Amino acid sequence: MTLDEIFKTAVDRKASDVHLMADEPVVFRINGILIRQNDWPVLKKQEIFSLAQSVLDERAKRRLEKDKEADLSYEIGDKIRFRINLFWQKGGLSLAARVIWPKIPTLEEIRAPLIIYELLKLKQGLILVTGPTGCGKSTTLAAMVDWLDNHYPYHIITLEDPIEFSFTSHKSLISQREMGKDFVSFAQALRHIVRQDPNVIMVGEMRDLETISLVTTLAETGHLILATLHTPNAPQTIDRIVDVFPSSQQPQIRLQLALCLKAIIAQQLVPHLSGGRIAAREVMINTPAVATLIRENKIVNISNVIQTGAKDGMQTMDQDLEKLYQLKQISRETLQSFATYPIN
Repeated sequence: MTLDEIFKTAVDRKASDVHLMADEPVVFRINGILIRQNDWPVLKKQEIFSLAQSVLDERAKRRLEKDKEADLSYEIGDKIRFRINLFWQKGGLSLAARVIWPKIPTLEEIRAPLIIYELLKLKQGLILVTGPTGCGKSTTLAAMVDWLDNHYPYHIITLEDPIEFSFTSHKSLISQREMGKDFVSFAQALRHIVRQDPNVIMVGEMRDLETISLVTTLAETGHLILATLHTPNAPQTIDRIVDVFPSSQQPQIRLQLALCLKAIIAQQLVPHLSGGRIAAREVMINTPAVATLIRENKIVNISNVIQTGAKDGMQTMDQDLEKLYQLKQISRETLQSFATYPIN
């Protein structure tokens, strides 16, 4: 049994994730559900360690030894990539891998709200895609970058950890940079990125105060920034960004966000009636009313503006779920279980 064999089987079975853990068989996540693959033997610690060695380069080995975990990308036939995380638990090595399909979906295929097309026509500002792990944030960003590439002669720079989707430049020039291989940290890369003449910058994740500070500054100075956060909705996203800063700096970052933030798209994947999963999204557009609430630290009132902001392209998560139910894309049970508030 090789790692390539496991990964090829995961692809054949339409899995989104692969898990290898000592004293367990191979586990695939299919349609959001973890399923033990009992046709594979139970794995021992040494077997997982040997399987991991087949994908570890020297840089990843050093990171695994130093940090006790490592992120890397790996590719098998037909250009199917895997985003791999190796980590230790109970003294043994474990592996979690996300399947990255080679075809970048279009905005139409991911059911992107129409307002996203208008947002991507902007020349500067910050667009955030948020949601829990595994909700398709990277896929949405990839579809957005691909749309820009097919419509504008831009220089698009992506900062990723690791590189997931591989882009082919069309109208644009796309520079894909991977942390550890092409740059040391997100903050370090962002400090020097203006010298690389970018129009659009995609930041895989805003992880710390310095990265967030640099992203907001770049969004104010003539660059369109696409980035992600692991937050479930727009109000919590704004709170998360502001709370990273010391209290003395929070009024300033609220002012910056009120000026440079263009939209927050929060998403989750829910079961589709015909199998598989479909994205449901909340969309917040930074209208003058929203900007005022951000400046005045009245974040709790933003949800009310989203609920009544359909004319500006806004929608709550519950409104989008209701729409999916009316279109017979999801079941009544799915609507009720994923809704933020009870739906009769």
